[in-house]
Amino acid sequence: MLSDDEIPAFRNALLQWFDRHQRDLPWRRTSDPYAIWISEIMLQQTRVAAVIPYYERFLARFPTYSSLARAAETDLLSHWAGLGYYHRARNLQRAAKQMDADGAFPADYPKIRALPGVGDYTAAAVASIAFQLPHAAVDGNVLRVLSRVCADSTDIASSSGRQYFAALAERILDRVHPGAFNQAMMELGATICFPSNPQCLLCPVSRLCGARAAGRQTELPISTKQLKTVQQGRVVFWIEWDGRLLAWQRPANSRLMPGFWELPESSQLPGILNGRTRGAFRHAITFHNYRFEVVEAARPNMLGPCEWVPLAALDHLPVSTILRKAQRTVLRSRKNEQRNLPLAASSP
Repeated sequence: MLSDDEIPAFRNALLQWFDRHQRDLPWRRTSDPYAIWISEIMLQQTRVAAVIPYYERFLARFPTYSSLARAAETDLLSHWAGLGYYHRARNLQRAAKQMDADGAFPADYPKIRALPGVGDYTAAAVASIAFQLPHAAVDGNVLRVLSRVCADSTDIASSSGRQYFAALAERILDRVHPGAFNQAMMELGATICFPSNPQCLLCPVSRLCGARAAGRQTELPISTKQLKTVQQGRVVFWIEWDGRLLAWQRPANSRLMPGFWELPESSQLPGILNGRTRGAFRHAITFHNYRFEVVEAARPNMLGPCEWVPLAALDHLPVSTILRKAQRTVLRSRKNEQRNLPLAASSP
């Protein structure tokens, strides 16, 4: 546990390090609360490197909450496609419509927290970074840093443990520079205080770290929540005819990805005959690891819930990441096939 005398030294060392070593991320170049909010929603359960290109394209298309509020859902989803957890995009638009009706982005913690899709962490992050309000933002990185610095074995996966560390974070928070401090805590966890093999020799606060002093940095934090990974194989069918692709659209009331286009599986086309395998790819969703096999098949007599979608329209429709990966698999297979044709067969 940091003492009252150690907390100022911890804050100063962390902020000085952050000022010199922070990553150059696009959402750190703006003070616009709308842009900061977009980044925080995108960063939920998604890696920074994956978010950057989506963030830049999204803001180029929807630069204000008004433009987002008035966007067609197909346009919104097509700009979100690939990020996953599509309820986030719909919640963004619901919140943008509230802002558009109010004529402003909410400027205090309770109002930000009340936005659809915003929890304690996101509200604290936006409030502190955009408005310099003194609220500690506690994510997984911050929980790990707090557990190690304080040499505390409290379970970070438990509800009581999270509340306990949230109170610690409020105590340590630099209330003069809350936005920079919150970002510095998250940056420390993301770039130095790794879950395994923490880089203690590079850490700006290692001399104040209780776990480092006790040699327990690899033991902490304690987290009892463990999810068993599920492995599963699936087959999707790639069926083209007359410049169109056979696909089906998830209904508007679907629990997962409503409105998105998917490739058919045997459940959509019972009795379909397997054709040529074009390849396979892996796809992970939370703790499920899938191996998808892409099979070309002949045009069926019965389409079931499927429809013929123009291939040229795929770039403008909300299509699933699985369909995108399957498309790349088919194109790659066809290119390899053309490359390996005998000279006599490939000549006119």
